[in-house]
Amino acid sequence: KVFLMDNRKQQTLPKRVFVNDVDAYSSRHIAEVRRKSSQVRRRLKSINCRIFSGLTRTGFTREELFQLLLECDVVVYNITESSTQQQVEEATWAVTALQEEMQNFPSRKRFILISSVMTWAMTKPSDADNPEAPRSEEEYIRRRPHPSFRNHNNLEKLVLKLPRGVRYNNKTSKLKGYVVGAGLQYGMGENIFHYFFKVSWLMQDSKIPIFGSGTNHIPMIHVCDLGRVIQSLIKLRPKAKYILAIDDSKNTLEEIVKVASEFICASFQPEELDCLSINLRFDASIVNDTFGFDWTCKEGMVENMKSIANEYKHTRKLIPIKICLVGPPAVGKTTVANKLCQHYKIHRIDINSMIEEKMAQLVSRSREQELELINQSQLAEDQLFDILREKLYSKQCSNQGFVLDGFPETSEQAKKIFSGKFEEEPENKDPELMSIIPRYNKHVFALDASDDFLTKRVQDVPESMAEKMCYTQEEFVPRLVRYRQLFSTKETLLDFFDHREIHPEHIEISSDDLEYTRVMKKITESVGMPKNYDACPEEQEGEDQRREEERKLKLAAETAERKKRKEAALAEMTAHYEEWKMNLLVVKQQESELLEAKALPLRNYLMKYVMPSLSEAMLECSKVRPEDPVDFLAEHLLRNNKED
Repeated sequence: KVFLMDNRKQQTLPKRVFVNDVDAYSSRHIAEVRRKSSQVRRRLKSINCRIFSGLTRTGFTREELFQLLLECDVVVYNITESSTQQQVEEATWAVTALQEEMQNFPSRKRFILISSVMTWAMTKPSDADNPEAPRSEEEYIRRRPHPSFRNHNNLEKLVLKLPRGVRYNNKTSKLKGYVVGAGLQYGMGENIFHYFFKVSWLMQDSKIPIFGSGTNHIPMIHVCDLGRVIQSLIKLRPKAKYILAIDDSKNTLEEIVKVASEFICASFQPEELDCLSINLRFDASIVNDTFGFDWTCKEGMVENMKSIANEYKHTRKLIPIKICLVGPPAVGKTTVANKLCQHYKIHRIDINSMIEEKMAQLVSRSREQELELINQSQLAEDQLFDILREKLYSKQCSNQGFVLDGFPETSEQAKKIFSGKFEEEPENKDPELMSIIPRYNKHVFALDASDDFLTKRVQDVPESMAEKMCYTQEEFVPRLVRYRQLFSTKETLLDFFDHREIHPEHIEISSDDLEYTRVMKKITESVGMPKNYDACPEEQEGEDQRREEERKLKLAAETAERKKRKEAALAEMTAHYEEWKMNLLVVKQQESELLEAKALPLRNYLMKYVMPSLSEAMLECSKVRPEDPVDFLAEHLLRNNKED
């Protein structure tokens, strides 16, 4: 919610204006127009409130929000963008609560409902013989809404039933209601027409799709002009209670899409497609005859597409990034160029690839003219520059930007390529826009390395690739010598850029940065953040979900792979253990057999010579049972041995 406070003492303007849902597309610009329209100082107090189950998300209760409404002289509820019931229900509650309390107001208040012309979508023409005749505000009682906007229509009726500020039930009414039927809003980055601008910008499709036949007339209004309508309504307090806020355009959907594609992802919600299918023509007499404000786009989108396209680029910060990379052969220009294109989502321009592409197009168009006989060497230099200019000034490169890889090589070539349109100032002179474009985002980076480093790098390249890239000994050395000569002349290519205040930055390539990490860091810090198309919230949410799913799938695959490897390693260890146990048993058995074989002669000797005498001595010892049996056995054996 936004409260706009006017500190002026005149009573012609309200002290405070309440605007709901100020973060939304049209409400934000309505509040900005209201705030910027006066030269006096205004105080902006922002309270982001959302009613949910009787409590706001920021802790405000519905009663507290009502007290804030009571402090305002004008309450503006914008429901043009909301197809959900939340804003409609909140606006219904607000007007009902204010109506019940209006007799206690210290001064008169006004309630302004900004609704949609979609509440006219099913209205039958008043003249059956002329169905294309424009409708006017006076016919608002006959309007019939689109099925998806019936709740909008019911809320409009509730506001229109408010008294006109005269005697009402023997009491003076202090609450007056207005309904503004707003056309589909455009401008300042676009809203419902964003899809067509984005497809044109990204050039994802060769032809922008048109939903339906495209012959239907769509009532529209620039979002800033809608803000001026509300401002004039607050200031002038007209007698009419229903006001159409549309511009003078009578354009069809096909005309809008066509002109959008000439100058410059998103997906449509169902209610947005409903809006694009509307076919209505209006005559907004009150806005044209009573409200005398300066229009932004009175003639409509088609007639003002040039300025609207600039607004679109400015609001969404779509600034083309133009980079030129120069450097000796084998320094890594192509690798860095590809990394930059991937980072900034821009296009790489390589002179050789561009010529091959152009030749392929010519051959495919005129095979019967034997264009296959033309080769790159037969292309005149002027033709080469024409092809390059055509590429540089193409819609893709103009909108999004490019990285020019290794060309031009001399200041003379640069003058022929970059003369004229490339060096012109941007058509939009908006100071705020110019402040965010550092030298229009043109950058020149000179990569360099020592001759020894480059020679060693070339020597490590495989022979097949060296032949393809002209890195053989016979080709590379003359190329390197020629480059050094070109960049030691009186006026070099870098001087050409330097004189035009596009100061080249020198970057030394080292052997410990083969992945160009430091090079990329230095370049991206100089160029800044990507200024190409950011995903809308829905796309970003889908992209986040896709990445999260990919992360989970990758994690699950890695976990399964680790488990598989662990199980395989365990099975292998178990097999080795079983084999080891079998081998151990065999070894033990072999050792036992070996011991048995070794012990057999000893056993025979003992049985033959020792055991008879020892057995007799042991029997005798058992009979006598001496105190020292060992000594007795020794004496017995010694005595018997002497006798023998």
